[in-house]
Amino acid sequence: MSETQGVSVSDPTPEVQVASPAEFNPLAAEFRANPHPAYARLRAEDPVHWSPFLGFWVLTRYADCASVLRDGKRFSADPHDLAIYEALMQSLGEDRPLGKMQRKWLLLLNPPDHTRLRTLVTKAFTPRVVENLRPRIQAIVDGLLDKVQDAGAMDVIADLSYPLPVTVIAEMLGVPAEDCEMFKVWTTDLARTLDPILSPEVLDAGDAAAIAFSDYFKALVAKRRKDPQADLFSALVVAEEQGDRLTEEELIATAVLLFGAGHETTMNLIGNGLLALFRHPDQLAKLKADPTLIPNAIEEFLRFDGPVQMTARTALADLDIGGKTIAKGQQAILALTAANRDPAQFTDPDRFDITRKDNTHIAFSHGIHYCLGAPLARVEAQLAIATLLRRFPHLHLATEDLEWREMVTLRGLKSLPITF
Repeated sequence: MSETQGVSVSDPTPEVQVASPAEFNPLAAEFRANPHPAYARLRAEDPVHWSPFLGFWVLTRYADCASVLRDGKRFSADPHDLAIYEALMQSLGEDRPLGKMQRKWLLLLNPPDHTRLRTLVTKAFTPRVVENLRPRIQAIVDGLLDKVQDAGAMDVIADLSYPLPVTVIAEMLGVPAEDCEMFKVWTTDLARTLDPILSPEVLDAGDAAAIAFSDYFKALVAKRRKDPQADLFSALVVAEEQGDRLTEEELIATAVLLFGAGHETTMNLIGNGLLALFRHPDQLAKLKADPTLIPNAIEEFLRFDGPVQMTARTALADLDIGGKTIAKGQQAILALTAANRDPAQFTDPDRFDITRKDNTHIAFSHGIHYCLGAPLARVEAQLAIATLLRRFPHLHLATEDLEWREMVTLRGLKSLPITF
């Protein structure tokens, strides 16, 4: 048997292993558990990625995402600008309660409506106002930890990172504390409707939550008209009564969004950040040794594994990004989580470093839609984690068997059990 270059001529042709192309599949179990390897591959191989199955673009580089977020003239936050919007509404139902409410949400509006609504609420979330809330936030944190101190164990999500921001935003809005528990399911059901892929079940649950929230806040509007209080909801009612600034539909939609966004982001920020500390014990030890690092640590939590994975924009004209043409009416998913680990922007981006300098992450978005509640989320997370480490210096992760919430746009843990 003759041979040529060491391969027998009678042997079958050796198989050539061809790697499958990079793809975006946010529903895969491995993606939910750890999306960073998939994002890294997309960023390296196909950073402006068209998903034919999902029907949208996925951008994973920092420069591209930041540029689109800044470009409010050529990219829209409003789903109405989608080329497939009419067909989408025919299949989903134009007049369903969820759609009516979302059309008034601040994060899905363009100027001038976005400017008008944001102006009404932004004064309640300035850094100065939030700093004045610091003693009250500290008292809430202390009260929550008092409840679990003798148990020697807690679920960070259920016992701290959920009730803390819920209590704070409820007090700001003027929602009675006893009503907050029934909001939990409603806000979760509405948060899931922000995902880029929606099932009929998710939409139906979103409708039910929109109806329940609307009924609740309509009743609260009537109460505040008769008996105004020193709270944000009363201020919004006054604006609504002026007629030219806020309609009742906008008032209710804004209150719902503030309540939901006011705790979802902070809840995930605290849970994700604490998990990162547990998985990097050198950084945990560094923060315990120097509590003044907590503001910088929060910024690294946001960059390393932020609470919001992505946001969406629609092209208002045919636009070139990275050599690809995003056609007018097509949607681009901006993968904030991927952008925040772009080596072109961050040195050694997969390294978790609570002393990192020049941490210009976009975890809170960018441009005119920069997160209204970012100052509040930062202070809540600072106080929650700093107090936890001070009061329970020997805390440990109770298990590595952790589950992530079944969402794509928002990224957070279902629970985070610890012992101390």
